[in-house]
Formats: sequence, structure tokens, C-alpha cells
Amino acid sequence: MLMQDVRNSVVEVADLNQLKWNLNHLQPVDVGEYITNLPTNQRAIAFRLLNKAQAIDVFEYLPTEVQEELINSLHDVQVVQLVEAMSPDERAELFDELPAGVIKRLLQELSPEQRQATATILGYPEGTAGRVMTTEYVRLREGLTVGEALSKIRRQDEDKETIYYAYVTDDNRTLVRVVSLRQLLFTFPDVLIRDIASDRVLKVRTETPQEEVAQIMKRYDLIAIPVVDREDRLVGIVTIDDVIDILEEEATEDIQKLAGVSGDEAALSPPGVTIRKRLPWLLGIMALYVGAASAIAPFQSVISAVPVLAVIMPIFSNTGGTVGIQALTVTIRGLGVGEVTSKDTMKILRKELFAGIGTAVALCLTMMLLSLIWARPQERWVALVAGAVMASNTIVAVTLGTLLPMGLKRLKLDPALVSGPLVTTMLDTIGFLTFLSLISVALNVLHLPT
Repeated sequence: MLMQDVRNSVVEVADLNQLKWNLNHLQPVDVGEYITNLPTNQRAIAFRLLNKAQAIDVFEYLPTEVQEELINSLHDVQVVQLVEAMSPDERAELFDELPAGVIKRLLQELSPEQRQATATILGYPEGTAGRVMTTEYVRLREGLTVGEALSKIRRQDEDKETIYYAYVTDDNRTLVRVVSLRQLLFTFPDVLIRDIASDRVLKVRTETPQEEVAQIMKRYDLIAIPVVDREDRLVGIVTIDDVIDILEEEATEDIQKLAGVSGDEAALSPPGVTIRKRLPWLLGIMALYVGAASAIAPFQSVISAVPVLAVIMPIFSNTGGTVGIQALTVTIRGLGVGEVTSKDTMKILRKELFAGIGTAVALCLTMMLLSLIWARPQERWVALVAGAVMASNTIVAVTLGTLLPMGLKRLKLDPALVSGPLVTTMLDTIGFLTFLSLISVALNVLHLPT
């Protein structure tokens, strides 16, 4: 990485030559990180110090918002060169964020081949294989020999995103076989491709969800997977670098939803972005807590009569919510990585219930002990109620934490829509109503002392 004094030299004209040398001799991903971390008014200066080849490589490693910023600050010729050199899938991702007018202008400047490739990808729905695939792949015809295939790859496929696999199609571009570069290199030149290529081709369709694509590639240890249309015609491939991005995106989305954060908020996002991402959730959660508070409101006289309830209830609430979030997180994670499916609902529920019973007994005894410590002698009967409700709420928590995400999965919805605050609020409402109702019954019917 660059030394701190070199980082600061970007604004000093005398040091620009040294900075230029450093930037052009670093790995593109490191330069991309360096430029991204610069103040906004210095990014374009640093980017202009890159030679053409380095600039093209670095541009694809920049976040979309930085790419858009540079497009607005560079000359049109430079912009077209950068966008033309991008892979079609990266270009489509950039175009998703640009204003319509800028997209139209850039599309007109692209070569017909690249314009068609970009338009093809943009024509598929977001979150599908068609939207994340690249149209840069090696395609071979069935009738070629190994020697002809290698010659074709050398002449025409040098700039393809990956050449480790070649996809064999018939005259209608229907995908029929796949062959690896290793097989081509270690086979005699006069052998026909169809004699060595495998007809057991793992493939996905353009409408396949991107999470499913990632799971298939992870399961079978693939570095690329072909994408076909409804007629089984080869239209692109999804590569391992795209899958890494997909898995990171999905994991980030799930984690943030569980915590009640909307969208993809970065740790260094501006304060305005942070407020916009979090405030709607906080207001919504506040509305939910109003419901939980409303469950407590009718029992104010009960709490006044038994003061120890004010000490017990926060522990009761936080513990039950944590149990629910634990079950919820494990279930969503299992669904997210493909470890389980909605068909495993009863299996997971049985496991959670058995574990929940053990947890419930331990929490029940702990709650009873704490209640006995804090309660006045005439209030110690509360410990029995607190322990019983703590145990029952634990069972309810693991049940909700399992069934809610599984239910959404069966409905083909994102399981991460069940956020942690939502489950906590539901458990608080159920627990408070049960606890205070039983205390009220004990006071009014059994005439226990207070």
C-alpha cells in the first residue's frame, strides 16, 4: 500500500510524478481502494494520473457512485474508452445507477457489439442470472477438432472474461456440451470436440434467481456456469467473481434487514444516507412498540401493587427477544446458504424445540432465582409465575424464529423480511400479556398478598 506521505501528496504538484509512478505500479484493486478513500475533489486528479491500460482496469474496481462521479468529471472520449472496455455485466450494473440521459448518450457511443451485449443484459429483471451474466465466453461448434478449437480460441477469444471452459453448441446455438481448457491442451489435435466434451452440462436459465445460481456454483465448485434462454440457447455465463459479489450482497442484505436497516448501507456512508436507511425502520419499530406498550397499559394498577414486576419485566423482555433472534438468525442463515430448504421445516422445528426445552428450563430457574432475590417476602409467589412464563415464552420464541422465515420461503418471499426487532416486539407483546394476565388473576381470584 502507499505510504501516508505519498497519500497526502496528491494535492502537491511537486509530488505528482512520484504518485503517478506509484499508482501505475500497484494492483488495480489497491488503486481503486485508494482513489475511493480520497476526498471527492481529489479523485479525478488521481485517476487522470493513470495510464490508459491501468485506468481501464482500475475503473471496474471502483464503487458505482465513484464511477458515476468520474464520468461526470472526465472528457467524453475518456469516458467512452472506459465504458467500452468494461465487461458487459459490470457496464450494466453501472448503467443501473446513471441518469437515463447519460445512459442514452453512452449507448450511442459504444460499438454495435458492446451496445447489443449491454442492452441484452439490461433487458433481464434485476436479481436474475440474466442480469449478472457476461456475454464474453468461449463458444465452439460441435464439428471442430481440438486443433481447430485451440486455433479459434487464440484468434478470437483473447479478450473473453474466462477461457477455462468452452461451451459447445449446435447450429442453433443450443448448448449441448462443455469442455475444459485442460482437456483441449492434453488431447491430440485431430480429435473431434464432441468426442471429449461432456454432455452433462450444469446450466441455469436467464430467469433463475441470482442466489440460486450462487448456491449451484458453490455446491459443484464451478468457476463459471452457462446461462441459457427458454429455448436452451446459450446467451452468457456467470463467473466466480460475480458469485462472490452476489453472496456478499445477499449476506449484507440479510444482516441489515435482521438489524432493521434498509438497503445497502456502508460503514462510511454519509450521515444523511445513514438517517435515510435507518429512520423509516426506527419509526416502524416505534409503532410496533406502541402495540407492546398498549398491552401493558391496562395493567398499571397491577404493576403498582407488585413493584417487583418493574424489575423483572425488562429482563423477561430482553431474554425472550434474544432467544427469538438466535433461532431466526440460524434459520435465515441456513436458508441463505442452501443448507436447508422449506421442506426441512419440521426437522428444524423439532431440533429447535428440543434445544428450546433445555434452554427454557435453565432460563426458568434463573428467572425464579432473580425474582426471589428482588421480591419482598410477600411477593415471592411472583417467582413461580415469572419462571413459568419465561419457559413458555422461550418455546414460543424458538417456534416463531423458525416458522416465520420458513413460511416466507414457502411463499417465495425473502426470509430476511422477518427482522429481529419485529420478532422481539411480537414476543414482548405475547409475553407481557401472558405474564401480567396471570399476575392479575393471582391477585384478583386467588387473593395472593402484595
